[in-house]
Amino acid sequence: MQNLTEWNCKISRNGVKYRQEGSGMDKKNYRPRVIDRKIEEHLNIFGALCIEGPKWCGKTWTSSYHSNSEIYLGDPAGNFQNRRLAQLSPDLVLQGDAPRLIDEWQEVPPLWDAVRFRVDQTSEKGRFILTGSSTPNHKGILHSGAGRIARLRMRPMSLFESGDSSGAVSLQELCEGKLEPAMTGEVRLTDLIYYILRGGWPASLGLPAQDAALLPMQYLDAIVDDDVYRIDGVKRDTIKIRLLLRSLARNESTTVTNRSLKNDVKEKDDEDIDVDTIASYLDIFSRLFLIENQPPFSTKIRSSVRVKQAEKRHFADPSLAAALLGATEEKLLGDLNTLGFLFEALCERDLRIYADAFGAQLFHYQDYQNREIDAVIQLPGGDWCAFEIKLGANQIDEAAASLVRLKNDIEREPGGIPPKILCVICGMSSAAYRREDGVYVVPVTALRE
Repeated sequence: MQNLTEWNCKISRNGVKYRQEGSGMDKKNYRPRVIDRKIEEHLNIFGALCIEGPKWCGKTWTSSYHSNSEIYLGDPAGNFQNRRLAQLSPDLVLQGDAPRLIDEWQEVPPLWDAVRFRVDQTSEKGRFILTGSSTPNHKGILHSGAGRIARLRMRPMSLFESGDSSGAVSLQELCEGKLEPAMTGEVRLTDLIYYILRGGWPASLGLPAQDAALLPMQYLDAIVDDDVYRIDGVKRDTIKIRLLLRSLARNESTTVTNRSLKNDVKEKDDEDIDVDTIASYLDIFSRLFLIENQPPFSTKIRSSVRVKQAEKRHFADPSLAAALLGATEEKLLGDLNTLGFLFEALCERDLRIYADAFGAQLFHYQDYQNREIDAVIQLPGGDWCAFEIKLGANQIDEAAASLVRLKNDIEREPGGIPPKILCVICGMSSAAYRREDGVYVVPVTALRE
């Protein structure tokens, strides 16, 4: 990743050097993010860029770093005068040095069309950066912004971004079959538990576990008590919302169906909720970027085996599921099964961030012969790579054997396209290496994009 001195002076969209000054944040203290490179690339191509993602994941901080002027619609100063100004005269809030940051644009949805119109009037690239922590209703938005406003999804910090991964192994190079064997150091189980409980929230970095665990609970309270209503002005049953969230936490990293969620709520909490209500609540959670499920792998393997079309359930960060479960270090040490699901969520959060950086996509595989792959990364050219995720080093042999067996099965099927590489992502391995059977083993604390 680029160091901070490299970022201080760079080439602007029109080829003139400029310094990143004039914003409300001290950019000298900026912690680089994996998404930085994609932001610069998109600003060179599109007139405007919308960076979306969960609250508190660092969107504003990162967007401010890449901007030269900014306006914050959530600023309460002057009785929210910025928001009122945007409602009265959207054109005025667009005035400022480019790139101009418009933070939480969804508070005034007509700003989308105002930005799109301004971009249409000039061929200038990188004019605006918009941030949003929810997707508003389309009411008040006349144009999709296609071709003018690009969208990027930002997520909580990966272990590499938070400084908890050495970055010794590049996922992109690994997917191309390139790996230099390396000792990566011992990892304690309690360290992995801490990474799960703390999550990837920038505000939690450096905090002790007990303090860091408070942030996800506050996040969830803010979602339930405020954001769920504010997204569309519809009053909903907060008790049922909390029960559904708890059910999702109990089913983190599984392919449970909406009907199973309904039954789980009824069985565990004796509170009935219909499937349609479940679906509507899940849609709200998705629009608030609270959940981000892992889709099934759907490339044409051309076998006679039907692939299950079920998404794997995930919160935006494993700390949210841990908070809903009331997890602590002591409880997780006594419940390794639950810890395994949360660790899988941690790894898949990071794999998604790293894969997205080089244009790859994250899936999972599950078929009707009960063959499964925890994570599938499909490369831009169509090749795919298979990953099993295991907490302990004592599970590596079994995971590797499962991957090899599945690869052999696919190769024997007519038209079968086997994975390009096989890899076990491990929690407590102390080395990154290639086994004699061809399966790679990489600790999650050694990965980067």
